Amino acid sequence: MSTAEQAQEGLICAYRLDGQGGGVALGWKDINNLVTSSSTPAWVHLDYVTDSAQEWLRNKANIHHLVCESFLAEDTRPRSVMTENGLLVILRAVNMNPGAEPDDMVSLRMLISAERIITLRHRKVTAINDLREDLEEGYGPTGAGDFLAKLAGRMVFRMADVLSNMDDLVDDLEDSVLTMHSRELRPKLSDVRRQIIRMRRYLAPQRDTLLQLQNERVDWMLELDRIHLREMCDRTTRYVEDLDAARDRAAVTQEELTSLLAERMEKTMYVLSIVGAIFLPLGLLTGLLGINVGGMPGVDDPMAFTWVCVILVVLAMLEVWLLKRKNWF
Repeated sequence: MSTAEQAQEGLICAYRLDGQGGGVALGWKDINNLVTSSSTPAWVHLDYVTDSAQEWLRNKANIHHLVCESFLAEDTRPRSVMTENGLLVILRAVNMNPGAEPDDMVSLRMLISAERIITLRHRKVTAINDLREDLEEGYGPTGAGDFLAKLAGRMVFRMADVLSNMDDLVDDLEDSVLTMHSRELRPKLSDVRRQIIRMRRYLAPQRDTLLQLQNERVDWMLELDRIHLREMCDRTTRYVEDLDAARDRAAVTQEELTSLLAERMEKTMYVLSIVGAIFLPLGLLTGLLGINVGGMPGVDDPMAFTWVCVILVVLAMLEVWLLKRKNWF
C-alpha cells in the first residue's frame, strides 16, 4: 500500500523500531496483527479524525475506553498522565504548514509504553517528519524513551526560529514608535501581543509537562532520556520567559504610543485654546460693531473701518503680551 493510500485510511506511517536507530515500515495489515512481545517497540502514527483510525483505536488497539476518549478529545492542552495502557502525553508544536500562523499550535497526542508507541495528529507536525527521516537514514530513536526525548527535542528546536522572529518584530515596533504612523503601528502591536498570548497559553503548560515527564518512573525511560527531557524543559522555560519579556515590551511600547498620541492631542488642544483665547474678544468686538441698529459710531466716517482694524490688531497684540507674561505659552 502506498503512503498516500495509507494516509487516506488514517495511517500516516508505522514502523517497527530495530533498536539501532532504524525501523521497518508497517501497513494496516501488520498493525492489526501487531505483536507487542517484541524487544523493540512499534510506532503507529495516525490521523485521528479519520473513521478507520478511530475504529482501530476504539476496537482493535486494546486501549481502555476512558483512556481512548482522553486520547481523542477535541480540545487538548499539554499534559502527561500515567494510564494502564502506558504514558499518555499531549504536546503542542508550532504550526509550520504553508499559509498557517506559527502561533496556531498543532496538537500531538502520544500513548507510549515499552512495547508500543501510538501518536495522533490531524494537522501536519514537522517534528514527526524529522523522526521519520532519521529512522529511514538509520539514526532515529532506538526505544520508547529515546523516541519521546528526540521528539520533544525536535518540537522545541522548531520553536526557536519562531520566537526569535517574534522578538525581532517587537524590537522593530519599539524602534518605530516615533517614526511610524499610529494607524500602522497599533494593529501591528495588537497582532504581536495576540500571537504572544496564544503561544504562551500552550508553552507554559508544556513546560510543566516536560518537567513532569523527566520525573516519571517508567522502566523504558533511561537516565540519558531524562537528561534530554530536562534540557528540553529548560529551553521551554527560557522560551516562556522570552515570551513574557516580549509581551511586557509590547505592552510598554503600546503604552508609549498611547502617551505619544495623548501628548499630540494635548498640544493640538493647547494651540486651539490659545487661538480661541486670542480671537474670542476680537470676535465679541466685531460682533457688537456688526449689529444692525441706529446710532452705530463711525457709520458716516470713511476712515472708521481702518481705525477698527488698527484697534483689533492692537488688542490682539495686547492679548499675546498678557498670555506670554502669564507664561501660558
